[in-house]
Amino acid sequence: MSRIAEELADQLARDTIAAAEEIGDDRLIETIAQAVGASSPTTEELFRTLVRVRVAEARARKLLEARVAAAKAAAPPG
Repeated sequence: MSRIAEELADQLARDTIAAAEEIGDDRLIETIAQAVGASSPTTEELFRTLVRVRVAEARARKLLEARVAAAKAAAPPG
């Protein structure tokens, strides 16, 4: 896959995730993926992969931040 296709799919993934969160529509990602896939199945798969990667990273980062905050809160003053 060309670099430009990956960059475009990644930006679309970022924008779609942000829009889905902003408007509270968890089906928006699927709707956009289907629209992309109607023209380019290859780009659709790239978009879906990038969405999964970004969503997984955000969940993991949130968990990491919570664990670090809990550890700091539980540490004795010193």
